Formats: sequence, structure tokens, C-alpha cells
Amino acid sequence: MKTRITQMLNIEYPIIQAGMSWASSSAALPIAVSNAGGLGMIAAGPMYEQDFRQVLQAVRAGTDKPFAVNIPLYRPGAQAFLDMAYEFRVPVIFASQGGPKAHLARFREIGTKWVHVVSTLEHAGKAAAAGVDALAVVGTEAGGHPPANEVSSLVIVRKAARDFALPIVGGGGVADGYGIAAMLALGADAVQLGTRFLMTEEASVHDAYKSVALATGVDGTDLVGRKGLPVRMIRNDFAAHMQQVDQSGCDKAAYEAEFKKSTLRQAALDGDVAWGKVEVGQSAGLVESIMSVRQLMQQLVAELNDARRVLSEI
Repeated sequence: MKTRITQMLNIEYPIIQAGMSWASSSAALPIAVSNAGGLGMIAAGPMYEQDFRQVLQAVRAGTDKPFAVNIPLYRPGAQAFLDMAYEFRVPVIFASQGGPKAHLARFREIGTKWVHVVSTLEHAGKAAAAGVDALAVVGTEAGGHPPANEVSSLVIVRKAARDFALPIVGGGGVADGYGIAAMLALGADAVQLGTRFLMTEEASVHDAYKSVALATGVDGTDLVGRKGLPVRMIRNDFAAHMQQVDQSGCDKAAYEAEFKKSTLRQAALDGDVAWGKVEVGQSAGLVESIMSVRQLMQQLVAELNDARRVLSEI
């Protein structure tokens, strides 16, 4: 399967595992995805520097295939993580939540490809103007931090493919090969899957997190914390609490304090799926089993090929 992204990143399939805090803040998931022909990604967001170094070493030892790191540029100490990515000659950086321009030149010198993650056309335009190699564009169906304007992946990915000459990675709402085919039909050059890879044996989150995600229907998530920077997560006790806070009329500082009473770590590492932030996308409702990455990649490719065959016969 040849697209601009598979050729640019030197991967076999146009399938990218999203950087997910805690789920891929370890070596097992990125190694498995890269070894199976996709692009595995380390999520640096919640990591300490020493842990990031250890995971980079483990991934380097575990695969000779391309892999990526996701670095939120707004996080404290982001420069140290970028320096380490440079030191390890990381093949691909997926950066988010910050301006890329100041970092591009030195990574280009060592051949690193820079993909910038955006959820609005405004941010896509700024990243493109800065000179990034590709855009990862996600719609409101995605878990974590999708666009607050709630524009769907179907619309924003197609619009980005029309408006920008850069290769596009589409994301949000995809959990199988048929969804991948749909994204490619919209003009994407590859597809980023988060929730589906979260529900694999190699994802390093608590079993309770995987179980509640597996039981979630397509209508079982919501944007929580809508008066700030909302997250898409399952409806649980914390989500219900924030709905009450939304109606309370409290000021911004009090609102943010309530939102910060719950964390992703609570759910992902401690297994508190009632009051933790169980961040998953709407595609959780399409997932019916937890399997190994190798099994999943084989299934995704088979479904994608089936979708391509069906479309060719229409």
C-alpha cells in the first residue's frame, strides 16, 4: 500500500497508532505496532525524562522499523524531551499543542519527519505555514482532546485534504479497516487510530480501563469540561459531576479546579473508572474484543483490502 505517508515514513501500511498518555508511554505497544508494519508511537506527555530515555532505548532495541514520539509542546520541560528525541535520532515526531517553527530546522538536518497534530483548520494553516512535513487532523469523534467546535472527522479531514498540499493523517472515529478505507477515500494519506490500539494486550493501561472502554457504546462518551479545554471520555460519575458544574455558574478558576479533581492517570494506572478520566473516542462502540497488536493489524489490513475490493466493484 503506497501513499505519500507510507513512502515518507517508510512504513508498510498507512496505519498509525496514536500517541496515548499511559497506554503508549511505554515500549510494548509502539514496538508491536511498528514490527507489524504500522507506525508505533511513544506518548511522552505524562513521562519523566529518565523514563522517556529508557523507553526510547527499549524501542530502539525492540524494532528496526520506523517509530514516532508524540510530544505536546506546551508541557513543562518539552525542550528536554525534544533534545532527547534529537539525540536518539527519532524517525518521526508527532507534535501537538504548540508552535513547531522553532524546532523544524535541526530535526530536518537529521532526517526526522515532523507531523503536527491539529483539530482546527486555523491551527492546520499555521502549522503548514511553519513548514511541517505533514498534518494529523482529528475530528470530534476522537478521544482525549478533540476540537471543541465539534466538527466531525468526515468534514475536517476532507476539508484539510482539499485545502493543504501536505500529506494528511486522518483521525477520529476509526476502529477498523473499513474506517481506514473511508479516511483514505476522503483524501487522507494514512489513518491514526487511538481507541482501537488502547484495547490491545500491549497497551499499558489498567484492565478496568480496557473493560469499561470495551463495554462503551457509540453514544457512551461525551465532551466533558465544555467551558474549558474539554476531553472526550466515557460518561461516568466524574462526567456527571462536571455536568452539574457546567450548570452552576461558577467562575473560571473554580471551574478549572473542579475539572482538575479528576485525572487520566487515575483511570489509566489506578483503575478508578468511576471518577477518573476514561478518555476514549466514539469508536469504542465499534470494538468488540481485546486482542494482540499482531492480530489486530492482520484484521485491519484484511478489512481494508475487503473495503477496497468492494469499492472497486461498484
